[in-house]
Amino acid sequence: MNTEFIMDYLSSLSMNNNREWYHANKNDYKKATAEFETLLQTLILGIGKFDSGILHNNPKDLTFKLVRDTRFSHDKSPYNPAFRAHISPQGKLPVPVGYYLMIKPDNQSFLGGGLFADMFKDATAMVRDYIAGNGEEWERIIHDPDFEKYFTVQGSALKNVPAGYEKEHPQADYLKFKSWYLEYPLKDEEVKDAELFLAKAVELFQIMKPFNDYLNKALAGFQMPSR
Repeated sequence: MNTEFIMDYLSSLSMNNNREWYHANKNDYKKATAEFETLLQTLILGIGKFDSGILHNNPKDLTFKLVRDTRFSHDKSPYNPAFRAHISPQGKLPVPVGYYLMIKPDNQSFLGGGLFADMFKDATAMVRDYIAGNGEEWERIIHDPDFEKYFTVQGSALKNVPAGYEKEHPQADYLKFKSWYLEYPLKDEEVKDAELFLAKAVELFQIMKPFNDYLNKALAGFQMPSR
Protein backbone atom coordinates (compact mmCIF):
# COMPACT_ATOMS: atom_id res chain seq x y z
CA MET A 1 0.00 0.00 0.00
CA ASN A 2 1.60 3.18 -1.19
CA THR A 3 -0.33 6.09 0.30
CA GLU A 4 2.52 8.41 -0.64
CA PHE A 5 1.89 7.65 -4.33
CA ILE A 6 -1.82 8.37 -3.84
CA MET A 7 -1.02 11.74 -2.25
CA ASP A 8 1.51 12.63 -4.96
CA TYR A 9 -1.00 11.80 -7.70
CA LEU A 10 -3.75 13.87 -6.06
CA SER A 11 -1.36 16.81 -5.53
CA SER A 12 -0.45 16.74 -9.24
CA LEU A 13 -4.12 16.54 -10.23
CA SER A 14 -4.88 19.46 -7.94
CA MET A 15 -2.26 21.58 -9.73
CA ASN A 16 -3.35 20.36 -13.20
CA ASN A 17 -7.11 20.14 -12.80
CA ASN A 18 -8.00 19.74 -16.47
CA ARG A 19 -9.08 16.93 -18.76
CA GLU A 20 -5.92 17.00 -20.90
CA TRP A 21 -3.62 16.33 -17.94
CA TYR A 22 -6.00 13.75 -16.46
CA HIS A 23 -6.14 11.72 -19.68
CA ALA A 24 -2.40 12.07 -20.34
CA ASN A 25 -1.74 10.61 -16.86
CA LYS A 26 -4.37 7.88 -16.91
CA ASN A 27 -1.83 5.20 -15.93
CA ASP A 28 -0.95 7.07 -12.73
CA TYR A 29 -4.67 7.41 -12.00
CA LYS A 30 -5.09 3.64 -12.41
CA LYS A 31 -2.11 2.93 -10.15
CA ALA A 32 -3.33 5.38 -7.47
CA THR A 33 -6.83 3.85 -7.62
CA ALA A 34 -5.39 0.34 -7.23
CA GLU A 35 -3.36 1.50 -4.20
CA PHE A 36 -6.48 3.05 -2.67
CA GLU A 37 -8.49 -0.14 -3.19
CA THR A 38 -5.69 -2.19 -1.56
CA LEU A 39 -5.79 0.24 1.38
CA LEU A 40 -9.57 -0.18 1.62
CA GLN A 41 -9.32 -3.97 1.57
CA THR A 42 -6.84 -3.89 4.47
CA LEU A 43 -9.07 -1.41 6.30
CA ILE A 44 -12.14 -3.61 5.80
CA LEU A 45 -10.28 -6.54 7.39
CA GLY A 46 -9.19 -4.31 10.29
CA ILE A 47 -12.70 -2.95 10.90
CA GLY A 48 -14.10 -6.47 10.44
CA LYS A 49 -12.43 -7.55 13.68
CA PHE A 50 -14.95 -5.45 15.65
CA ASP A 51 -17.71 -4.99 13.02
CA SER A 52 -18.19 -8.10 10.89
CA GLY A 53 -21.21 -6.56 9.12
CA ILE A 54 -18.94 -4.77 6.63
CA LEU A 55 -16.65 -7.70 5.69
CA HIS A 56 -18.60 -8.69 2.55
CA ASN A 57 -17.80 -5.37 0.81
CA ASN A 58 -15.73 -5.15 -2.36
CA PRO A 59 -13.47 -2.03 -2.23
CA LYS A 60 -14.39 -1.06 -5.83
CA ASP A 61 -18.03 -0.65 -4.77
CA LEU A 62 -17.22 1.74 -1.89
CA THR A 63 -15.42 4.53 -3.74
CA PHE A 64 -16.67 7.81 -5.18
CA LYS A 65 -15.71 9.28 -8.55
CA LEU A 66 -13.13 12.05 -8.94
CA VAL A 67 -15.31 13.72 -11.60
CA ARG A 68 -17.23 16.70 -10.22
CA ASP A 69 -20.76 17.77 -11.16
CA THR A 70 -20.07 21.38 -12.14
CA ARG A 71 -23.56 22.26 -13.41
CA PHE A 72 -24.55 24.32 -10.37
CA SER A 73 -21.08 25.26 -9.13
CA HIS A 74 -19.01 28.43 -9.56
CA ASP A 75 -15.93 26.20 -9.51
CA LYS A 76 -15.76 24.66 -12.98
CA SER A 77 -12.68 22.48 -12.36
CA PRO A 78 -13.64 19.02 -13.65
CA TYR A 79 -12.11 16.88 -10.85
CA ASN A 80 -12.20 16.68 -7.08
CA PRO A 81 -8.61 15.70 -6.22
CA ALA A 82 -9.63 13.35 -3.41
CA PHE A 83 -10.09 9.61 -2.93
CA ARG A 84 -13.20 8.95 -0.85
CA ALA A 85 -14.99 5.85 0.41
CA HIS A 86 -17.84 4.88 2.72
CA ILE A 87 -17.69 1.44 4.33
CA SER A 88 -21.05 0.30 5.68
CA PRO A 89 -23.25 -2.82 5.72
CA GLN A 90 -24.90 -1.51 2.50
CA GLY A 91 -21.69 -0.32 0.87
CA LYS A 92 -21.41 3.36 0.03
CA LEU A 93 -25.08 4.28 0.48
CA PRO A 94 -25.42 6.98 3.18
CA VAL A 95 -27.81 4.79 5.23
CA PRO A 96 -27.01 2.63 7.11
CA VAL A 97 -24.20 4.85 8.36
CA GLY A 98 -20.66 3.54 8.39
CA TYR A 99 -17.03 4.55 8.23
CA TYR A 100 -16.01 7.34 5.88
CA LEU A 101 -12.57 8.36 4.75
CA MET A 102 -11.26 11.05 2.47
CA ILE A 103 -7.65 11.32 1.31
CA LYS A 104 -6.96 14.84 0.06
CA PRO A 105 -3.63 16.72 0.03
CA ASP A 106 -2.94 19.99 1.89
CA ASN A 107 -4.06 18.48 5.21
CA GLN A 108 -7.66 18.09 4.02
CA SER A 109 -7.87 14.32 4.70
CA PHE A 110 -10.21 13.05 7.41
CA LEU A 111 -11.85 10.01 8.96
CA GLY A 112 -15.60 10.30 9.46
CA GLY A 113 -18.77 8.55 10.48
CA GLY A 114 -22.46 9.08 11.14
CA LEU A 115 -25.17 10.63 8.98
CA PHE A 116 -23.79 13.28 6.62
CA ALA A 117 -26.89 13.56 4.42
CA ASP A 118 -29.41 16.13 5.67
CA MET A 119 -31.54 16.02 2.50
CA PHE A 120 -33.37 12.86 3.65
CA LYS A 121 -36.12 14.35 5.82
CA ASP A 122 -37.35 10.88 6.90
CA ALA A 123 -33.89 9.96 8.16
CA THR A 124 -33.60 13.22 10.11
CA ALA A 125 -37.04 12.65 11.69
CA MET A 126 -36.16 9.07 12.65
CA VAL A 127 -32.93 10.11 14.38
CA ARG A 128 -34.62 13.02 16.19
CA ASP A 129 -37.37 10.73 17.48
CA TYR A 130 -34.81 8.21 18.65
CA ILE A 131 -32.68 10.79 20.47
CA ALA A 132 -35.83 12.24 22.05
CA GLY A 133 -36.70 8.81 23.46
CA ASN A 134 -33.18 7.48 24.16
CA GLY A 135 -31.35 10.53 25.46
CA GLU A 136 -29.40 8.84 28.24
CA GLU A 137 -27.82 6.33 25.87
CA TRP A 138 -26.92 9.20 23.50
CA GLU A 139 -25.21 11.13 26.32
CA ARG A 140 -23.33 8.02 27.44
CA ILE A 141 -21.92 7.51 23.94
CA ILE A 142 -20.92 11.10 23.15
CA HIS A 143 -19.42 11.71 26.62
CA ASP A 144 -17.37 8.52 26.71
CA PRO A 145 -13.80 9.71 27.48
CA ASP A 146 -12.27 7.97 24.42
CA PHE A 147 -14.97 9.45 22.18
CA GLU A 148 -14.53 12.97 23.58
CA LYS A 149 -10.78 12.73 23.09
CA TYR A 150 -11.22 12.57 19.31
CA PHE A 151 -14.74 13.62 18.33
CA THR A 152 -17.49 16.18 18.73
CA VAL A 153 -20.84 15.69 17.00
CA GLN A 154 -21.21 17.99 13.97
CA GLY A 155 -24.01 18.65 11.52
CA SER A 156 -26.23 21.28 9.96
CA ALA A 157 -28.82 22.49 12.47
CA LEU A 158 -31.94 24.61 12.86
CA LYS A 159 -31.94 27.72 15.07
CA ASN A 160 -34.75 26.37 17.26
CA VAL A 161 -36.01 23.01 18.48
CA PRO A 162 -38.38 21.79 15.73
CA ALA A 163 -42.13 21.59 16.28
CA GLY A 164 -43.29 18.41 18.02
CA TYR A 165 -40.37 18.23 20.50
CA GLU A 166 -40.10 19.74 23.99
CA LYS A 167 -38.15 23.02 23.96
CA GLU A 168 -36.66 22.07 27.35
CA HIS A 169 -35.75 18.52 26.32
CA PRO A 170 -32.36 17.50 27.86
CA GLN A 171 -31.04 16.80 24.32
CA ALA A 172 -32.72 19.89 22.81
CA ASP A 173 -29.47 21.05 21.18
CA TYR A 174 -29.12 17.75 19.30
CA LEU A 175 -32.79 17.72 18.28
CA LYS A 176 -32.07 20.89 16.26
CA PHE A 177 -29.60 18.96 14.11
CA LYS A 178 -30.56 17.77 10.61
CA SER A 179 -27.45 15.53 10.29
CA TRP A 180 -25.17 14.05 12.93
CA TYR A 181 -21.64 13.19 11.93
CA LEU A 182 -18.03 12.96 13.12
CA GLU A 183 -14.82 14.13 11.48
CA TYR A 184 -11.26 13.55 12.59
CA PRO A 185 -8.76 15.60 10.51
CA LEU A 186 -5.49 14.08 9.36
CA LYS A 187 -2.23 15.78 8.44
CA ASP A 188 -0.53 14.81 5.16
CA GLU A 189 2.34 13.14 7.07
CA GLU A 190 -0.13 10.88 8.90
CA VAL A 191 -1.64 9.75 5.59
CA LYS A 192 1.66 9.22 3.76
CA ASP A 193 2.74 6.61 6.33
CA ALA A 194 0.39 3.78 5.32
CA GLU A 195 0.98 1.64 8.44
CA LEU A 196 0.39 4.60 10.76
CA PHE A 197 -2.67 5.67 8.80
CA LEU A 198 -4.26 2.21 8.93
CA ALA A 199 -3.59 1.77 12.65
CA LYS A 200 -5.08 5.20 13.39
CA ALA A 201 -8.11 4.60 11.17
CA VAL A 202 -8.95 1.21 12.73
CA GLU A 203 -8.52 2.63 16.25
CA LEU A 204 -10.77 5.65 15.60
CA PHE A 205 -13.40 3.69 13.70
CA GLN A 206 -13.66 1.31 16.66
CA ILE A 207 -14.20 4.26 19.04
CA MET A 208 -16.81 5.59 16.58
CA LYS A 209 -18.73 2.32 16.32
CA PRO A 210 -21.20 2.87 19.25
CA PHE A 211 -22.18 6.24 17.70
CA ASN A 212 -22.80 4.60 14.31
CA ASP A 213 -24.69 1.73 15.98
CA TYR A 214 -26.95 4.19 17.78
CA LEU A 215 -27.80 6.02 14.55
CA ASN A 216 -28.39 2.75 12.72
CA LYS A 217 -30.84 1.64 15.42
CA ALA A 218 -32.62 4.96 14.90
CA LEU A 219 -32.61 4.43 11.12
CA ALA A 220 -33.85 0.83 11.15
CA GLY A 221 -36.39 0.44 8.36
CA PHE A 222 -35.33 3.63 6.52
CA GLN A 223 -35.88 3.36 2.76
CA MET A 224 -33.65 5.32 0.40
CA PRO A 225 -35.90 7.52 -1.78
CA SER A 226 -36.19 6.13 -5.31
CA ARG A 227 -34.55 8.39 -7.89
